Amino acid sequence: MGRITTRTRVTRIVLADETEVRQRADVLAVEEPLEIRVAGTALSVTMRTPGHDVELAAGFLVSEGVIGAGEEFRSAIHCGGPGSGPSSSAPLLIIGPAPVGVLAAEANTYNVLDVALAAGVTLPSTDIARNFYTTSSCGVCGTASIDAIEKISRYEVSSDETSIAATAVRGLPDALRAGQAAFDKTGGLHAAALFDVTTGEMLVLREDVGRHNAVDKVIGWAVLHDRLPLRGTVLQVSGRASFELVQKAVMAGIPILSAVSAPSSLAVELAVSSGLTLLGFVRGASMNVYTRPERVMV
Repeated sequence: MGRITTRTRVTRIVLADETEVRQRADVLAVEEPLEIRVAGTALSVTMRTPGHDVELAAGFLVSEGVIGAGEEFRSAIHCGGPGSGPSSSAPLLIIGPAPVGVLAAEANTYNVLDVALAAGVTLPSTDIARNFYTTSSCGVCGTASIDAIEKISRYEVSSDETSIAATAVRGLPDALRAGQAAFDKTGGLHAAALFDVTTGEMLVLREDVGRHNAVDKVIGWAVLHDRLPLRGTVLQVSGRASFELVQKAVMAGIPILSAVSAPSSLAVELAVSSGLTLLGFVRGASMNVYTRPERVMV
C-alpha cells in the first residue's frame, strides 16, 4: 500500500495458561508531516497519512473558508522538501480540476505541497494568526483565538431538504468499515466516507491517522470534482463527532453527519445553530439523533 503503511518488528506477549512471548512483524499506519503552501507561502503543517495530499489541501482550504468551489482551486505541486520553494526545487506533480501535468524531479519528499488558486481568488492572509501546525488528533490546535475557530460557511445547510431512512443510516458504518483497506492492515486509521442519500452510493472513502484529515480528503475530492456544495449527502465517520468535524461538514454544505461514537457538546451546539443533522452512536440497530431529527425517517 505504498507509503500508507510500514512494517516493524514487535514483541508479542499473550497472557494465558502458558504465557507466549515471540517476535513477529507488525504493520503500522504511516504518519508524516505535510506542509501546505499557497502561492509559495506556508499556510499550515499537518501530521497526516501520505496519499491524496491534493485532496487534503483542497479540503483544508474549504474548511478554512479560503475557497468554496472547485473552480477556485487551480492546481497543486509537490515541492522538494522543507526549505525549498518554487524556484529552488523541481516540481513533481501538478493536479487539479484543470488537466494534469507531470514533470520530473530528482528528489522529492512528497511532504511539501504548493497550491495555486484561480485568478481573482483572495489569497489567505499571512497573518491569519495560526501557528501553522496541526497534529493528527487536533485540526484546530494551531488556531490562535476562540473567535478564529468558528468559520462562516458559504452554504446554508439548514434549508437542505435531504432526508434519509433510519434503516439506511444503520448500514453506513458497515459500508465504511468494509472499505477500510488500510485499517485492516494496521488497526490505526480513522476513516470518512460520503454517501449519496438518493442512491445510497458511496461516493468516496478516505483513511488517515487524523480524523479531521480524513474528512478534509473527502471534501477535497468533492472540490476536485467540482461538487460543492454537497447537498443531498451524508458524511459517515469512524470515530466521534467533534466540533471541527461538524464545522467541516457545514463548510462543505453537507446536511447530515453520522458518527459511530459520541459527539461533543460543542459539536451539538454548532449542529443546532447551523441546521445540520447530527447522529451519534450509530451502532447495530440503534442510533442517537441529536439535531434535526425530522431528516431521519423511521
